[in-house]
Amino acid sequence: MTNYVISTPPVVAIPVAGSEGLFPVRRVYCIGRNYAAHAIEMGHDPDREPPFFFQKNPDNLDSSGEFPYPPHTEDVHHEIEMLVALKSGGRNIPLAEALDHVYGYGISLDMTRRDLQGQMKKMGRPWEIGKAFERSAPCGPVHPVAEVGHPSDGLVQLKVNGKVTQEGDLNQMIWKVPEMISYLSEYFELAAGDVILSGTPSGVGPVVRGDRMEASVAGLGKLSVAVV
Repeated sequence: MTNYVISTPPVVAIPVAGSEGLFPVRRVYCIGRNYAAHAIEMGHDPDREPPFFFQKNPDNLDSSGEFPYPPHTEDVHHEIEMLVALKSGGRNIPLAEALDHVYGYGISLDMTRRDLQGQMKKMGRPWEIGKAFERSAPCGPVHPVAEVGHPSDGLVQLKVNGKVTQEGDLNQMIWKVPEMISYLSEYFELAAGDVILSGTPSGVGPVVRGDRMEASVAGLGKLSVAVV
């Protein structure tokens, strides 16, 4: 028995749709500016450029249905994303084999302290203070590939208090899921339990306490989250 000097942290896990099982999370990779319209609204060129990724922490994922408004910010934005959950990994994964490593898909939100992220960008500093705070990735259950296949097109939509704010299609992703997996594996050794948030369409915007976000991705159901 390992003699840890403090209590071991709990394993972070998210529900699996139609099952009592849980998907344990190892790492969370997030791709930036993966929809052209979102790149434009953030002031960037939408042309296909090498992808870039940042990370959230595993325990940022939260399936409680509530998003506590975080401290030290006055501008928290919603970003709906399709979540990709890996069952295996490796290095230098060939593009043709990338989807073999996917366990399933789900819906997540990349909540962002936009004002703090903007400050970090201006100062040339990392984004974690704007992206990787507690419960900053509300998520729904993982839907196994055996049930939903590999979604590559279909509506991606977010409503705030019943009004559509974000809308796009999975086929508008600049870098597709196999490309993300293959590219990441050139720089990191991917493994079972890794999660990729695949980017957000245009329409990102602020939320306040009392708002209700309703996110949907075709074939993956809906995710309802209250801002508290």
